[in-house]
Amino acid sequence: MHLISIVLSGGAGTRLWPVSRQALPKPFMHLGGSSLLQQAIERGQSCGTDDALIVTNQDYLFLTRHVIDGLSDPPQARYLLEPKGRNTAPAIALAALACAQAHGPEAVMLVLPADHLIPDTEAFVACALEAARHAQQGQLVVFGISPSSPETGFGYIEVEKPSRHTQKALRFVEKPDLATAQRYLATGRYYWNSGMFCFAAGTILQALKEHAPEVLQAAEHAWAASRTQDGATQFDSHAFGLQPDISIDYAVMERASNVTLVPAKFGWSDVGSWPAVAQAHPADTSGNTFVDGQGTEFVAVDTTGTHVQVECHGPKVVATVGVQDLVIVDTPDALLVAHKSVAQKVKAVVDTLKDRKHDSTHLPAAVHRPWGTYATLKEEEGYKVKRLTVKPGQALSLQYHHQRAEHWVVVQGTAMVQIGEDEHHTQPGQYRYIPLKEKHRLTNIGEDELVLIEVQCGGYLGEDDIVRLADTYGRA
Repeated sequence: MHLISIVLSGGAGTRLWPVSRQALPKPFMHLGGSSLLQQAIERGQSCGTDDALIVTNQDYLFLTRHVIDGLSDPPQARYLLEPKGRNTAPAIALAALACAQAHGPEAVMLVLPADHLIPDTEAFVACALEAARHAQQGQLVVFGISPSSPETGFGYIEVEKPSRHTQKALRFVEKPDLATAQRYLATGRYYWNSGMFCFAAGTILQALKEHAPEVLQAAEHAWAASRTQDGATQFDSHAFGLQPDISIDYAVMERASNVTLVPAKFGWSDVGSWPAVAQAHPADTSGNTFVDGQGTEFVAVDTTGTHVQVECHGPKVVATVGVQDLVIVDTPDALLVAHKSVAQKVKAVVDTLKDRKHDSTHLPAAVHRPWGTYATLKEEEGYKVKRLTVKPGQALSLQYHHQRAEHWVVVQGTAMVQIGEDEHHTQPGQYRYIPLKEKHRLTNIGEDELVLIEVQCGGYLGEDDIVRLADTYGRA
């Protein structure tokens, strides 16, 4: 059996704002010491496969490769790069076409969302291998989660009788109201739909042909117009956009007769809200959970059931007095305070900020780039102070600015600073001035991370005031 893990790394995670942003979404959030994306990739590897096909937005390729490069035993990874989101049916259809072409229609696809938390890897592997055996027999396999509460935020799957054994899935039910969810829970015949699947590439392609031919035809058209280089497949934006925006549940699973449910015998969370994040961390004796930033201290007085998470540029004290069941998330540019009972409504905050065209829905406080990161430390009229990090051997684009001059001070590492036609070897404590409209470039020529403080001065300090003349990452 040739098993391939298909990692679906999409979704904005708007209910986890202000940590999850459009430019650094939920799969890149860290829980338990590593990102959710890394955990999904390693979960697939634990099943004995060294092939990973990652479906993600084209803007996240460098972030995803950074995760892969950081693994002690990285898989053979290929990437399908979406120019825009198009839901799970088109993503799985394209992945199936890629797998069938590379490995044949018998190749078994283990489809894993990149934003789930599954602590018990051994139990997951046992279920996944059982699912793969059924997939080899022509079944479309879905992983069902035994419901622990009448959750209205999940879809449900009905089976014939209460059991911990694999059986035929009778029907898929969309997110119910509370009374219906309570009735489902009482019968014992309903599972939460986890969004994890397993099937042979040929089986899912045949199912798409029978039940959603428009999805398959559009995917075949997009695949024919794609191009692959260095393991990354890019799609023509127009051809890709013609694909229907539909889930694999609607397109196939609800209509097919060969759907089998494997009940999950492992703990699972889709980490869909801040209370779910809190549950993933150990609590103190009062039920409080705390995720600290750089040297942050949490002081809780008469506080119970509260989750505090801090991301900051330096040490900070966070104190709570006389509160209960709150979520407090503090980042350098945004603060969220919400009651756990209404944490799902964080999405409404994001929608409001989008209407106001506010940057905090898109860019995180520390913005990741192929060469490293930058973070704004201070901004007032006429100037902005930023902290830049550059990975060893990496370089910013050769560029100039129309409306700002820049002052650079190296505080860690060794830089080569090009200003005009001259190059300057720059050590910690040394300073370089880049005049308005002068071309310049920053390169890390040392073996360690380069850290730089940049002060911008000018009438306009927007990120779009960049004219790239040459770029290692193809952005010029």
